[in-house]
Amino acid sequence: MHIHILGIAGTFMGGIAALARAAGFRVTGSDLNVYPPMSTQLTALGIDWVQGYSPEQLDLAPDIVVVGNALSRGSPVVEALLDRGLRYTSGPAWLADNVLAGRHVLAVAGTHGKTTTSSMLAWILDHAGLAPGFLIGGVPTNFDATARLGASRYFVIEADEYDTAFFDKRAKFVHYRPRTAILNNLEYDHADIYPDVASIRRQFNQLLRTVPAAGRLVVNGADPELAKTLEMGCWTPRETFGAALAGADGSDWTAHDVGAGSAHFGVRLRGQPVAEVHWDLLGMHNVGNGLAAIAAAAHVGVDPAQAAQALHEFRGVKRRMEVRGVVDGVTVYDDFAHHPTAIAATIASARTFAAGAPIVVAFQPHRYTRTKYLKADFARALATADRVVLAPIYAASEQPLPDVSSRSIGELIAAAGTPVSYVDDVEALIDVIPRDAPAGAFVLMLGAGSISGVAHRLGERLAALVP
Repeated sequence: MHIHILGIAGTFMGGIAALARAAGFRVTGSDLNVYPPMSTQLTALGIDWVQGYSPEQLDLAPDIVVVGNALSRGSPVVEALLDRGLRYTSGPAWLADNVLAGRHVLAVAGTHGKTTTSSMLAWILDHAGLAPGFLIGGVPTNFDATARLGASRYFVIEADEYDTAFFDKRAKFVHYRPRTAILNNLEYDHADIYPDVASIRRQFNQLLRTVPAAGRLVVNGADPELAKTLEMGCWTPRETFGAALAGADGSDWTAHDVGAGSAHFGVRLRGQPVAEVHWDLLGMHNVGNGLAAIAAAAHVGVDPAQAAQALHEFRGVKRRMEVRGVVDGVTVYDDFAHHPTAIAATIASARTFAAGAPIVVAFQPHRYTRTKYLKADFARALATADRVVLAPIYAASEQPLPDVSSRSIGELIAAAGTPVSYVDDVEALIDVIPRDAPAGAFVLMLGAGSISGVAHRLGERLAALVP
């Protein structure tokens, strides 16, 4: 069977392409922008793709077209698809029908930490010999791929609450029907599709309605929005986790004896020590991610001590505090953080190992809607840095909004007393950072848009400066 994927270069749809190829389908696709790591992955898999969304690509006569959620009515290829009466589906629906059916799905949901936690969980299961499949919205360094079909009944998936497709406005994760589900946290985000946090809560409740009574929920016990979600209806046994020390928040799974920078911690289950984690990840947010992964793995029979050993060998995820270059003591990190809470956590983690060195944040806001509704929260998070450089907003698929710009955040940062400057184009950071970063600075390149490519080239630029 031949499937053609619209939006094939997105991390999720590129993962669908990899799974389909591994399952024996003929796969082609298209996208507007195709760049590493997805272009590299598609080429390595021998998948043909074209640039853009012209209707002519449908002349390939695929058996079914898988439509990514970046496509909308009015796109030439979408209008041609409908006019021709071709068979089509969404990525999540295709995945549910062709990969997840009949498997034990372990889903990781939440506003933050999905990629890291699902990568940890997949690695724990793999380390335990369970040979899981997975589809993750990033590249776990232990696997160096975003997706794998797997050789067992277990499948780990990053469960995104973003909408499914132009013809299906439910959250992606309602298609996955997990038996084990992690709920990491719940905050307001995706202002382009959700009017308020209550509407996101309703989608999470839809996810809960699909988890069987024989399954398990692993829930952040300290998150008030998740507590409200559970009050809307829960039919599955649940365990809670919390990074609070020694079970101070009453959670089932807790951390204790947390070392400096969270480089090691003990794990307790209902007050009893069950494991010790020693790893290279930093920050209390990652302690919570690790607890959730250990708890979910325990549901499928992995001993917590064995899970902790796997985490000792966990090498992280690309674009999660990934070092891009070091010269004259200036270290450049690339990180996907694009929500205020994630930005605050990333800066706080950097503080734990910066040893007093100045922290400079270069930030590219992602989407006009997110910037409009969360600008005060962005400012509070960014003001915890020693200096901030703001790039223009990465629009994604949105049209500009009046009076919404990076400066709307920057004015609030400056009012809080943190120095802030601007670049007219994100590419300018390649020249600005080497010139202006203080000696010994930690430079955090943050955002979900094109700033990652800039961080990569900046790392190469810094390396070239080394005599």
